[in-house]
Amino acid sequence: MHLHTLIPLALLPFYTAAEPIRTPPQHNDLIINPRARPDAPSHGYAPAQVPCPKEKPTIRRADTLSKSETDWLAKRRPLTVDPMIEFLKRANIEGFDAEAYIKKVASGVKDLPNIGIAVSGGGYRALMNGAGFVAAADSRTSDSKGKGGIGGLLQASTYLAGLSGGGWLVSSLYANNFSSVETLRNGRKDSSIWRFDNSIFTGPDLPGIFDAARYWTDVAGQVRDKEKAGFETSITDYWGRALAWQLIDAPEGGPAYTFSSIADDDDFANARAPFPILVADGRAPGEKIISLNATVYEFNPFEMGSWDPTTFGFAPMRYLASNFSGGVVPSDGKCVRGFDSVSYIFGTSSSLFNAFLLQNITTLDGVPDFLIEAGTNLLNGLDAGKNDIAQYVPNPFLGWNNKTNPTAESIELDLVDGGLDLQNIPLHPLIQPFRSVDVIFAVDSSADTTYAWPNGTAMRASYDRSTSGTIANGTLFPAVPDAETFIALGLNNRPTFFGCDVNNFTKSPNNNNPPPPLIVYLPNAPYTAMSNVTTFTPSYTPGERNAIIRNGFDAATQGNGTLDAQWQTCVACAVLSRSWARTGTAVPAACESCFERYCWNGTTTAVNAAAAPKEYEPTFKIGGSDGEESAANSGRSVSALVVGLVVAVFVL
Repeated sequence: MHLHTLIPLALLPFYTAAEPIRTPPQHNDLIINPRARPDAPSHGYAPAQVPCPKEKPTIRRADTLSKSETDWLAKRRPLTVDPMIEFLKRANIEGFDAEAYIKKVASGVKDLPNIGIAVSGGGYRALMNGAGFVAAADSRTSDSKGKGGIGGLLQASTYLAGLSGGGWLVSSLYANNFSSVETLRNGRKDSSIWRFDNSIFTGPDLPGIFDAARYWTDVAGQVRDKEKAGFETSITDYWGRALAWQLIDAPEGGPAYTFSSIADDDDFANARAPFPILVADGRAPGEKIISLNATVYEFNPFEMGSWDPTTFGFAPMRYLASNFSGGVVPSDGKCVRGFDSVSYIFGTSSSLFNAFLLQNITTLDGVPDFLIEAGTNLLNGLDAGKNDIAQYVPNPFLGWNNKTNPTAESIELDLVDGGLDLQNIPLHPLIQPFRSVDVIFAVDSSADTTYAWPNGTAMRASYDRSTSGTIANGTLFPAVPDAETFIALGLNNRPTFFGCDVNNFTKSPNNNNPPPPLIVYLPNAPYTAMSNVTTFTPSYTPGERNAIIRNGFDAATQGNGTLDAQWQTCVACAVLSRSWARTGTAVPAACESCFERYCWNGTTTAVNAAAAPKEYEPTFKIGGSDGEESAANSGRSVSALVVGLVVAVFVL
């Protein structure tokens, strides 16, 4: 069972069948102003050497939050108070005065609920499903504050993390003025923003873009500029630049837009939006397999680095590719800016898709033999140089933490898709004790089963890593059951809370870390659409896109309360749970009922081989259509990729 598009339901905003039909206004005249800026000094995709600032950038130890993040949090946490009160009042926890409680704990901040949102990888499926959750949590979305709505949760959150496809979502939001999902979905005239019907292989249907060859020539030219400037390039550069046309609403996908420039925006600088984080994995020299012992790296507007005891350091994002040696730029050294292109960062986090570009194209029909041969040689040439990953050269952690850092002696730092260690939900940055996150809303769009539904593998990987010795570095994680239990108990088909009881987490004499966050696990499931499209499906009609976004909205709201009229209340209980534990506040009876209903209580299910369940293939939870629409014409798309790259080779 695969994608069943809802027509005409897919064309509606985010309402369940029980809601009255309303057609949202189209904002075709809307101008989406970029938030990230064309900050690269070359005014293009290529990085460039620049004079170092008076205080030269350095690598710092990961033994605390950066001063930049600490200063930013001092502004952000108070700004979450009003939207949190507004949301909690609407949730109406019986017998509990939410406004009075939040006002009481707000002054000290340490007892104020600290909310994080984590959006998993999974290609466009993850972007669209995650967009549905973000839309539901955003008070700007139509009717997000109505019956069963959780609107305002985004405004009350401190952190928003994404990985791979989820990283595309987070990056697109911040590269476009933190626009609402509705705004990006509706788009505007002569813009390719979120136009997933034109795959990145064929290119956007825009004035001046006549065909795939012209489009790929532009992409290849941008990458060639980086190479001519003396920097290593890889297939990740092509991947990120192509994807940028759909995610950044600027000419040619904003080649000069940098991730660090987010920090300069007035809204972010004044903490009026959550703190964005992307995740990637390190690949040690000589290794091909990514395990749970791989170093996890994060990217945020201020820094790039790792909390893990291997690297245990952070580099300033703005000056990546500067020649740090042992943590400092030499006295006669130059600084580099512009390496942190937004597209290269989200390309790094999703470098699994390099395989998408490097797939075997010789079996395609209708492609002339000489084009197949030339295209294959080009792609194989990139792969032969080990450019199937994202390369950070020079390695910012060269000579850093030499005893434990596996790349300390390597001139290049190789980074790969953040989900290749199976931690496909970017929980790692949000469980760091220094960040003191209380609750994480984990949106899981992983494709773990035959039919591309999640079964808790990502959650289980993060739990396993927390128990696997030194790499965990003292971080804690709630216990998670096996895949058989997940499916047998329906934990992958509905929301589940993990880590409800703080008494289950004991502190060791030398470990003063707080308990881990309570995790509200929200798996992709078929509420109003069969949203289990394959990870490598390259294009989606507007109807398919809207149906999957709406399905994510319904998962976040339980169908605007259709499946559980108390869901809004239960979300509020999850938000407050850790704060109540710190302040010794009695849990209201309404929340006790929620926790009894949604918390995993440790039950597991033994399954013997003879009685193994059939392949997991769920049915609609609310309702849908049996009409199926093709998601892509992959043969045409990949053929266009080959033609485009070959033409680019001859032109450049």
